[in-house]
Amino acid sequence: MKRFVVGEARNQSTLFPALLDDFIADDNPVRAIEAFIEGLDLRGLGFKGVDPHATGRPAYHPAVLLKLYIYGYLNRIQSSRRLERETQRNVELMWLTERLTPDFKTVADFRKNYGEAIRRVCREFIVLCQRLELFSQAIVTIDGSKFKAVNNRNRNFTATKMKCRLEQIEESFNRYLGQLDAADREEPALAEARTAHLKDKITKLREETARLQSVEEARLQSPDQQISLTDPDSRSMATSGRGTGTVGYNVQTAVDSKHHLIVAHEVTNVGHDRGQLFIMAKQAREATGIKELEVVADRGYFKGEEILSCHKEGITTYLPKPMTSPNQAKGLFPREAFRYLPEINEYSCPAGQRLTWRYVSEENGQKLDTYWSSSCVSCSLREKCTTGKQRRIRRWEHEDILEAAQSRLNWNPEMMRLRRQTVEHPFGTLKAWMGATHFMTKQFKNVSTEMSLHVLAYNLKRVIKILGVNELMRAARA
Repeated sequence: MKRFVVGEARNQSTLFPALLDDFIADDNPVRAIEAFIEGLDLRGLGFKGVDPHATGRPAYHPAVLLKLYIYGYLNRIQSSRRLERETQRNVELMWLTERLTPDFKTVADFRKNYGEAIRRVCREFIVLCQRLELFSQAIVTIDGSKFKAVNNRNRNFTATKMKCRLEQIEESFNRYLGQLDAADREEPALAEARTAHLKDKITKLREETARLQSVEEARLQSPDQQISLTDPDSRSMATSGRGTGTVGYNVQTAVDSKHHLIVAHEVTNVGHDRGQLFIMAKQAREATGIKELEVVADRGYFKGEEILSCHKEGITTYLPKPMTSPNQAKGLFPREAFRYLPEINEYSCPAGQRLTWRYVSEENGQKLDTYWSSSCVSCSLREKCTTGKQRRIRRWEHEDILEAAQSRLNWNPEMMRLRRQTVEHPFGTLKAWMGATHFMTKQFKNVSTEMSLHVLAYNLKRVIKILGVNELMRAARA
């Protein structure tokens, strides 16, 4: 083959380097993994087996299996069986594990048994990033995204889905009965074959109905009236597409705005983000060590109690208020059209009238002040304002904190652009690494461990990109 690059013959003798270390370049990421793990106090992090037993078959040191998993998630090899194969043919893993080849069961059991310790390792890497002063900016963005669980949508049941499934079975049952009546009027030979086929289908429908009834009993005993048969902790969640959804987990992340490092993460099975703002903001402050932290989130996190908790802890929040008032949809003035006058504790309406304070009430543990005007009856704008006698405005006792948050966002609208540019990138990267199935394990503790390994691999790759392998190694060994 002339004019082509020609390879060597397969039967030609080859002199490989005498040392396995010669195969690994000085800036190879596996050297950073080695330095990071060797600098950890595995016993203090909760790993057992650091000290060998006096009797019995020798075990693998936890550091070996931890290095194996970090390498696997860094290179999109999450399966324990694939990791076992890679230890037998991958030169980098041969160097990293010193040619040890643990079987897939040992590898899988390590991730299952040391979940909490692995999550602590992920936090230790954030501590290392803090020592490297990578969190110099006091801005963190928070967001959540839905990740698929090991649970098909057909094996998840909600009240609506159960109702639809039973209605479909009843419809099919009535259709088959009608076809049985029609078969009786056909030729005997043809009718007998068709009748046997229809009766078999009816029997299967009855078996499915009995199965669904037992599932319904278990579903009603669930606190949220929902049940998943494959992964019991996963839940059906709506996604951004209309009429779409997924069975999985809602993963929360707090991302540093400068280097896009994930400083904190949490796995939940709640389909919305409304109760996650303060938890994630507090974890982000502890991880970064920044006391005067600024947090940016989208309108899905807006909840008065969460914003109040952040305010009490000295965390500054930027998030828009959702427009959920039904009055605007009815063609009436929205609540924002009424301006609060703090110096006299009254509201000014679009007609220029004053809504005075009337009384205090309590609802869901919140103290609410109620305001209205006696001039509503004769007001010319009444049809655009209310369908009742008066337009009543209720104000939470800590409403000024929510107004201050909205005012900050109005003065800094670029914060929402910063949020999109910061927090969406890690989610897209992680889902691309995970593939179409996302999680491979089941139940909260195992899914949380798997997510921590993904986050650790993501942060490790980001720091290598920012500082380089050699700088990271020096910091890990310091």
